[in-house]
Amino acid sequence: MAGPNSNDPPQGSLFARLRDANAEAWQDYTEHPFLMALADGNLSEPAFRHYLIQDFIFLRHFARAYGLAAYKAENLDEIRTASRGLQAIVDVEIGLHESYCTDWGVDSATLEAAPEHNATLAYTRYVLERGMAGDLLDLYVALAPCIIGYGEIGARLLANNRTKLEGNRFAAWIEMYGGEDYQTISADAVRYLDQVGRRRGADSRFPALCRIFAEATRLEAAFWQMGLDAGE
Repeated sequence: MAGPNSNDPPQGSLFARLRDANAEAWQDYTEHPFLMALADGNLSEPAFRHYLIQDFIFLRHFARAYGLAAYKAENLDEIRTASRGLQAIVDVEIGLHESYCTDWGVDSATLEAAPEHNATLAYTRYVLERGMAGDLLDLYVALAPCIIGYGEIGARLLANNRTKLEGNRFAAWIEMYGGEDYQTISADAVRYLDQVGRRRGADSRFPALCRIFAEATRLEAAFWQMGLDAGE
């Protein structure tokens, strides 16, 4: 992949510190063979369809995570932020995902009936467990590799001269996460993680937060591997 891009989170941000402290795991996640095959257009279509189906299931649990964030919130501003995240997933993202899946020959009935893969279960339940056992900061750190990581992946793929866009069936996915709208979402998540971290003593808790981030990153990489394995 290309090096850091103009949208790279500030080095002093909590996210950047967590990412840099887990550099090897982060590289395994953000430079996974699934993504390399997606970038050059060589990913098998069954692998991508399987990923799309499991990602739909993940989105449902993602919505639950924002519901949990509202419960864990300690002030009205935090409740409103969690509510906006929940509403965006339920009212916008899931619908867009269903439409995108239709383009790949996967209808809503198939999405709803699909069994949950172990890799999907492992990451989503880890996120929810961290949120239930810990506080709002633990929850958002567990979610960060997904929310912010997809933004970094999209931007780097889009900037990489090895990425093929013309004639690549996966170009829309790359352009979605590398595009301005999602980059704004990712940057906002970086800033909000700092805000939540300041309120809840992130500096004194950094080693524990690092462990959460590392495990969530590992589980995200396993999610890519799940998709790749489905194409074999």
